[in-house]
Amino acid sequence: MDIIKKSYIVQNLKIFLIIPFLLLIAACSGDDSAVDAPTVEVTSSNEMPSAMSAAISQVTGSSLLNCEALSSQFSFNQTVITSVTAIPAGPVAEGRGRSSEAAAHCLITGKMNERVSPIDNNTYAIGFEMRLPEDWNGRFFYHANGGVDGFVNTASGNLGGGQTTTALQLGYAVINSDAGHQGPAPFFGIDPQARIDYGYNAVASLTPMAKTLITEAYGKGPDRSYFAGCSNGGRHGMVAAARFADQYDGILAGNPGFNLPQAAVAQLYAVQQFSLVATSLNENGDPDISSAFTQAERDLIASSVLERCDGLDGLTDGIVGDTMSCRAAFELERDVPSCTADRDGSCLTDDQRTVLSNIMSGARNSAGEPIYTSFPYDPGMAGQSWAGWKFNSSQSQNRDPGATAAIFTTPPFDIDMFREQGGYQFAMNFDMDTDAPKIYGTNELYTESPMSFMTPPNPNNMATLRDNGSKLMVYHGMADGVFSPDDTIRWYSALDAQNAGNADEFARLYLVPGMGHCSSGPSTDQFNMFEALVAWVEQGETPDRVIASARGNNAEIPADWSPERTRPLCAFPEVARYNGSGDIENAANFSCVAP
Repeated sequence: MDIIKKSYIVQNLKIFLIIPFLLLIAACSGDDSAVDAPTVEVTSSNEMPSAMSAAISQVTGSSLLNCEALSSQFSFNQTVITSVTAIPAGPVAEGRGRSSEAAAHCLITGKMNERVSPIDNNTYAIGFEMRLPEDWNGRFFYHANGGVDGFVNTASGNLGGGQTTTALQLGYAVINSDAGHQGPAPFFGIDPQARIDYGYNAVASLTPMAKTLITEAYGKGPDRSYFAGCSNGGRHGMVAAARFADQYDGILAGNPGFNLPQAAVAQLYAVQQFSLVATSLNENGDPDISSAFTQAERDLIASSVLERCDGLDGLTDGIVGDTMSCRAAFELERDVPSCTADRDGSCLTDDQRTVLSNIMSGARNSAGEPIYTSFPYDPGMAGQSWAGWKFNSSQSQNRDPGATAAIFTTPPFDIDMFREQGGYQFAMNFDMDTDAPKIYGTNELYTESPMSFMTPPNPNNMATLRDNGSKLMVYHGMADGVFSPDDTIRWYSALDAQNAGNADEFARLYLVPGMGHCSSGPSTDQFNMFEALVAWVEQGETPDRVIASARGNNAEIPADWSPERTRPLCAFPEVARYNGSGDIENAANFSCVAP
């Protein structure tokens, strides 16, 4: 830690010495415009604070040299540029009917490491898209995708947290990739190399290529490099923090499923549990697991959690801010009414209580050994995000069952048999004693286990990240229905212990009460954490709290919440506590304190 502190102090002394020197030269020359200290103007519709527009001597922008020439001038190992197009200022389509305005930029598409698989005879390549602004701010942004990847999305650079401003709008050079396979189906996982590309090798291959392309385009490489994503994109971020920390100055990981194979198996476990209390059948004649807990019953659980835990942070406002204290305060058996007659939404049966307790305690095998971690009780369990992950994705062929069958077990299951079974039957037939251990398996063909290529190596250390001076910010919704915030809390606690209680010097975790998977829920899920990350990296401003607001495009905000509501997201383990006076809708009247 001392080495990092000294390095940072030296860096800042250089800044303070150089800038006055440059200003002195300017005064002597009589030309105010020629030798100003280097500046980077960064603005957005969300009003960046002054720190983002202050002089940053370490970062200098540049103008694009020649867009069209890149198609013939650029060369990199195993890389093919398929198109180079100059894009004028205007709207950029981002899919799903969304678009964002962007300044003039250069669009480059290409692929790396193209090959034909000897396993399935399919052609694989790491596809990518880069967008390079004509007026570049000197920074590189890697935007990682969610799900099982498979698509090259518009490289505009989503900042997460409900932000509508993009990295491209802010002047970043942005890349997006399909992570080495095409299409949403997870069946690429029968190819060993495609597995590894998805896990970590796409980022390993693309990062040096992208930086070289930036150098060719602007005549200089990026002064700062950033990485961001949520869900599987958050997993990519955690892997980057462990494997490629020397390549990135700042990493933002949202709701990271960094133990994704474990979480996928836990989803199958949930299907098996829900089926025990389902009361109706779906169109396929299988139990409709969404009938295991109706909306009214999930509302009942949420209101019971609120009744016990809402005031623990000093204010009854519909937010369980002190999430850790809530664990001791809420008991499912005691605090949710028991049914004395038929289910009517006002109670839970004993069987329902047992099933929910099993799921929330974490998937286990028949010996009681844990497969995945526990989940916290949070009012956001009543939201559509929680239900969608628990009831839909858990039995979808292209989500958890398919990913487990093809990617996350060694050897993979027979894909034709899987398709014939379907996602629900696969989940029901998955053996927690004999199949679950396959996430750790290897053989002569699949030499890296799923838990090896999907997860960050030695995540409780991250010495390279620390020693490189890079920064990691992680956020996680407390009502995430697929990747448990408890897993992320456990990781950060171990990281902090490994670093003698000083992990906050390079990594911070922010829990978002009520938020589901990456967004939504009864929560203040609108925040610009990326802005805070850049200020931490470039200005040394420690992000003790990040201000979050409600509304945005979140339709699940309770009607009685003020549209002006803001709350601080505090660096774990601190929680936001009301000061006892002042407007309860204003984050300024809350302090981050130890729970």
